[in-house]
Amino acid sequence: MGRVVLDVSMSLDGYTTGPNVREAEPMGDGGERLHAWMFGNGAASEIDAGYRTVDANVGAAVVGRRSFDLGVGPWGGTPWPGVPSFVVTHRVRPDLRGDNGGVFAFDGLQAAVRRAKQAAGDKDVLVLGAEVARQLLSAGLLDELRIHLVPLLLGAGTPLFNGEQAELIAEGTPATGTVTHLRYRVAKARDRVPEAGS
Repeated sequence: MGRVVLDVSMSLDGYTTGPNVREAEPMGDGGERLHAWMFGNGAASEIDAGYRTVDANVGAAVVGRRSFDLGVGPWGGTPWPGVPSFVVTHRVRPDLRGDNGGVFAFDGLQAAVRRAKQAAGDKDVLVLGAEVARQLLSAGLLDELRIHLVPLLLGAGTPLFNGEQAELIAEGTPATGTVTHLRYRVAKARDRVPEAGS
């Protein structure tokens, strides 16, 4: 089965959106600058280009309820056309078919991840939303973090992590284009080395 992956752009001060997130500005005030690296030109952006290929390996998505509420309109359906998305919520409702051929299903955290992994097969399950990412990390359900660190201080917004603790294992070598691309595997119990004398 594929991995549960958070692939996210984050400001240097740890925010994944700007302040004042709302329907008219789903990324908050100034938050769209976090994704400008995806559309750049020039020598530095050639390095970034290798990190824009996430779409090819998406088999399913796990989406936070707030991300769904703010994103379904701009997305025109599921975040990736035709790819099933599982919205983590306590307010379960019937499935919703998007205009782009994808289906949204609504479920609790554990069930949403289980169903997403089944739907994804060998492809990745991408996570959308800082709050659901925190829940997945706390529940031991997040496998990998891919952070695109943007040289920008937003000062406020949605923090990526807010008090969660985890051991991360670096995967690959960081690369710097217009932003710095980092990749970590979330350590599981099998990865931890026993302490001396235990």
